[in-house]
Amino acid sequence: MDVVLFSRLQFAVATMFHFLFVPLTLGLSILIAYMETKYVRTGDETYLSMTKFWGKIFLINFGLGVVTGITLEFQFGTNWSRYSAYVGDIFGSLLAIEASAAFFLESTLIGVWVFGWKKISKKAHAVVIWLIAGAGTLSAIWILIANGWMQHPVGYAIRDGRAELVDFAAVVSNKFAILEFLHTVSAAYVLSAFFVMGVSAYHLLKRQHIEFFTRSFKIALVFGLVFSIFTAINGDMHAVHVTEVQPAKLAAMEAHWETTARAPLHLFAIPDEENERNLIEIGSIPGILSFLAHHDFNAEVTGLRDIPKEERPPVLLSLISFRTMVGLGTLFPLLMIIGWIRRNRLLESDLYLKVMLFAIPLPYIAIEMGWVLAEVGRQPWIVYGLMKTSDAVSPITFPQVFFSLIAFVVFYGILGAIGFSLIAKHAKKGPEQLTTDN
Repeated sequence: MDVVLFSRLQFAVATMFHFLFVPLTLGLSILIAYMETKYVRTGDETYLSMTKFWGKIFLINFGLGVVTGITLEFQFGTNWSRYSAYVGDIFGSLLAIEASAAFFLESTLIGVWVFGWKKISKKAHAVVIWLIAGAGTLSAIWILIANGWMQHPVGYAIRDGRAELVDFAAVVSNKFAILEFLHTVSAAYVLSAFFVMGVSAYHLLKRQHIEFFTRSFKIALVFGLVFSIFTAINGDMHAVHVTEVQPAKLAAMEAHWETTARAPLHLFAIPDEENERNLIEIGSIPGILSFLAHHDFNAEVTGLRDIPKEERPPVLLSLISFRTMVGLGTLFPLLMIIGWIRRNRLLESDLYLKVMLFAIPLPYIAIEMGWVLAEVGRQPWIVYGLMKTSDAVSPITFPQVFFSLIAFVVFYGILGAIGFSLIAKHAKKGPEQLTTDN
């Protein structure tokens, strides 16, 4: 049995489950901060009720994110010790900064925010939630700088058989990491907007707490409209950079086999990796892939046949994850634009409200597919062009990996069922009647 494959599956399970909670934490903290600020400025207790209602969901989600995130750190020692030994000087320092400078700050501030009602002033309390949002973003910055370095390593030198950090500024200013951060965080904001709009739609369809959830819906709508458009623009920039530094990923996610100028884009394709071709190609548009990859209809795009077989990522999975992400990413701004048009007639828009309710899972799917593309499309490299995934795994046996994988799946399954049921229960319950002021 393949220890490398099952170690990858174990890390994928842990990472993808953890990232079910991270995006909502990032975006919901900003929306809550805005709501509490509106309460402080206006004295309108509807905004206070909104802050506490969405804040409780935020806290449940944050707690689940913490629990699921801890196990990721340990896997670098248990399953990927050779990777840690080889690049720990760089990767480990970034994770250490994230934990000490961001995560603990965020956790401490959340404690102040939860227990600070009526103990600190309203303005100070509102400042704390803005600091929480900033600390969460700071945490994301360091994690994505670390991942960006794995995607496009810079600022290092090979000494005594391992990679050592020689230019910290180059690592933190890595263009790949910056684009990845902007794309990931803006997508998280879109997910948060869809979540708030979907829950609000549920209550508006039931004609309950109308003022409360109309305000919530409109606040999230503006947030989602801005960042759904920004995510699409940034995605285009990110794809161009991927073409420059990871041509194999670009070729795989488009099932592009032949290096050619004026490369076509296939609206639908089924790749045949064994015979280095596509079994089916539908809707081929000449020059579009060249334009998307280089912003030039006549540019040459590298095909998979010019990349050694042992350095090609899985084509079918890369293609499916990319098309799913892009398809949903195209849908999101369209739904937001419709919402903007209907924003003052929400109670007359039952069909749209139903669509937004059932659309809650879609940003989760889009984000998860984005991570599948990012990580699978980098294969067979764990650090692109520097270290193969097969060279990074720990010297462990298959039974150790297999049974720990089963344990992760069972544990996360139970935890997810409990966590999401708590979130759903609170979301359906609606806001509680306020009995005291801050």
